[in-house]
Amino acid sequence: MAKKRSIDYAVLSDWFEEGVATRRDLLGLGFSGNTLAHKCRPGGGWTRLFLGVYLLTGGSPSRSQLVRGALLRAGPLTFLTGLQAVRLHGVRRTPDDQRIHVLVPHGRRVTSQGSMLVERTNRPWTGTMINGFPVATLNRALIDAARRESRLDVIRAFIADAVQKQLCSAEDVAAELRDLRLSGTALPRRVLEEISDGVRSAAEAWSRSLIRHSALPAPTWNVSIRSATGGQLAIVDAWWEEVGLAWQIDSMEFHLSPNDYARTMAQHSALLANGVMTVHTVPSRLKTEPAKVLAELRGAYNVAAQRPRPNVSATLWRPV
Repeated sequence: MAKKRSIDYAVLSDWFEEGVATRRDLLGLGFSGNTLAHKCRPGGGWTRLFLGVYLLTGGSPSRSQLVRGALLRAGPLTFLTGLQAVRLHGVRRTPDDQRIHVLVPHGRRVTSQGSMLVERTNRPWTGTMINGFPVATLNRALIDAARRESRLDVIRAFIADAVQKQLCSAEDVAAELRDLRLSGTALPRRVLEEISDGVRSAAEAWSRSLIRHSALPAPTWNVSIRSATGGQLAIVDAWWEEVGLAWQIDSMEFHLSPNDYARTMAQHSALLANGVMTVHTVPSRLKTEPAKVLAELRGAYNVAAQRPRPNVSATLWRPV
């Protein structure tokens, strides 16, 4: 590259990917430390993203420029993990947390600053390139994201979204948890247990917890109900096989892949026409009226137990 005396500031940013450069790069071109400081002052034309990392186009950085700046600041062999990596892998139901979480080799002397969260680790990790960024595997990224989130329903949302989209499996994430033996993993372990039981939404998880603390027998979660002739009648959230009772958590907001309302009503009618009793509950009542919801389920269970079981078949349903 040309030295400073022949540099055109208007094209300097084109020499660096997305206009992001390190202090070492710029000093190597002949700039002094004083010049770098001057260029980052108001009106100077540059923006300091992180310590020793500059945006040569000035102004507010894009998300991509911030991510690139964090990787440059963290140094070689750095990989994105946590929510930023989860999003790059295609998971969409994530919280509005804009931290850029990076994995760096143990012993590297770089610290977290601003939106950059640095994790030094001697545990091995692997990754891939996505959109030009080095990204940890989705299994590792999900775990790292969950370890820094205290809201159980938020963790349920993004892990279940990844599993339901078949970006990974609950078994693979659980295996990664066992292999890594990291701290702060109680909540993701709980979520993976729920998903393994068939739970696919926060509301279903609340329902599962409610049933587990009651005298009702445990149902099967997310079940396909078919008629005697083999036609699919509905996908129900919970199913008591011994009495032929279905339970639906009626909320488009909480379900990760909700059917539209018209289809839900059509399924309800199909179940009714085939003799299947169905209890419908909106998610808010699971929190505000748990005792009443349980009373309704117990009553429906007792009524269903006194009737001939409907001539339907039930199989586990998992998204494809």
